[in-house]
Amino acid sequence: MSQAEKIIIADAPLRWQDVVAVARFGARLELSAQAWARIDNAQAIVQRIVASGERAYGVNTGLGALCNVSLKDEQLSQLSRNTLLSHACGVGAPLADEQVRAILCAAVLNYSQGKSGIHRRVVEALLALLNRGITPQVPSQGSVGYLTHMAHISIALLGVGQVSHRGHIVSAQQALAAEGLQPVQLGAKDGLCLVNGTPCMTGLSCLALADATRLLQWADVVGAMSFEAQRGQIAAFDAEIIALKPHPGMQQVGANLRALLDGSEVIATSLGIRTQDALSIRSIPQVHGAARDQLAHARQQIETELNAATDNPLLLGTPEHFRVMSQANPHGQSVALAADLLAVAMAEIGSIAERRLDRLINPHVSGLPAFLVANPGVNSGMMIVQYVAASLCAENRQLAQPAVLDNYVTSGLQEDHLSMGTNAALKLHRALENCTQILAIEYLLAAQAFEFLQAQRFGAGTHLAWKLLRERVPPYDQDRWLAPDIASAAALLKDPRVLHDALPNLN
Repeated sequence: MSQAEKIIIADAPLRWQDVVAVARFGARLELSAQAWARIDNAQAIVQRIVASGERAYGVNTGLGALCNVSLKDEQLSQLSRNTLLSHACGVGAPLADEQVRAILCAAVLNYSQGKSGIHRRVVEALLALLNRGITPQVPSQGSVGYLTHMAHISIALLGVGQVSHRGHIVSAQQALAAEGLQPVQLGAKDGLCLVNGTPCMTGLSCLALADATRLLQWADVVGAMSFEAQRGQIAAFDAEIIALKPHPGMQQVGANLRALLDGSEVIATSLGIRTQDALSIRSIPQVHGAARDQLAHARQQIETELNAATDNPLLLGTPEHFRVMSQANPHGQSVALAADLLAVAMAEIGSIAERRLDRLINPHVSGLPAFLVANPGVNSGMMIVQYVAASLCAENRQLAQPAVLDNYVTSGLQEDHLSMGTNAALKLHRALENCTQILAIEYLLAAQAFEFLQAQRFGAGTHLAWKLLRERVPPYDQDRWLAPDIASAAALLKDPRVLHDALPNLN
């Protein structure tokens, strides 16, 4: 995607792919005239409230347990500034730039609903961070669902904190000056708008959707290679049989496997060599398909949240006839549950892949040389990469524990049920990275198994996948440093263009 491409927020919902385009590929984010009009209308309601003195949470009161403390005049601007500074207290390693950009994109979309009351100049400043390549350094830990991550992003608007800019970590003040930008003057409710809502978990989850979508396609490709290398019984993928269990994901995976293995002499000459394969081999449609269905569910939940108004309070109507509604839209239960369930699904993809790859190296069941090396004994071959995969599976089992159940009480009993959605999204990212490495290991092993079977023709898709890896990783003739091979295979799995270019008809 080129820098010239634009994503314009107007009236139509944004898709998760739009967030990924901005966050990962540098697309420019802009607002339409109607989106700006919605923002201006809500800000006019804030100004009417301030002028009237009517009490409204976060507009002219303190926050959280301090919601009954009334404020006025210059205290309102000070409250907004203090909100950002006091809430910017996260800890841990910083998020990746693309993660911060995804959060920023989701936040701007939230404000564009015109229910927040944030001032136009603040949204303009957030867009400037995105479109000028100023990315705040945001500690990854410390969110119960919202607040800290957005506070760390937002202090950059004040010229506070560190940012990534032009390939260097510099002060926010320095980066703003380099781009000819001034620190932002905040008004009533601006600070609360900036830290509230679910953009953090939602933006992060959009990136996770991109990675999960790509990995589930690769899982079918690599699983088909393992199936072929172990001379699986193709009847398990018969279209009529698969159709008898009409889960949508299962139908997609069955079609993919049949296409990938089409024309395979290895499969054709192996018919009847065993009554049935081990479950990790014959249940690929059922397991991969179930994960695809969970992905579809997560996609719907996350996109709904992405296009929702998630502030508190929300402002309805016009400056002449308005309502200020305190409610719980910043509670991110839907995204938290979706991210948790997707983490379970991706952990299962890694789990079944580890079982398949273990069978490839085990001479008791593989029918291939022990540990996939020609001279086992003096060569250990692919023995220890299975240990690595097992370790990653164990870690994914831990990451699959639901974050959403880990409730704590904050703000003096005022906020006493929390989604932990940001934790759910972040651990999903870690589970996806582990799953990538497991599939990379299976890819290496399946390709190595093909070296011992190439007297026969492989499937149309599996042959292409084998050759694709061989362009980057040579066959394993004798023991060598294996870590770079895994890294090369993982890089292939992470490249969003490769699979589409090599196998454009894969579902």
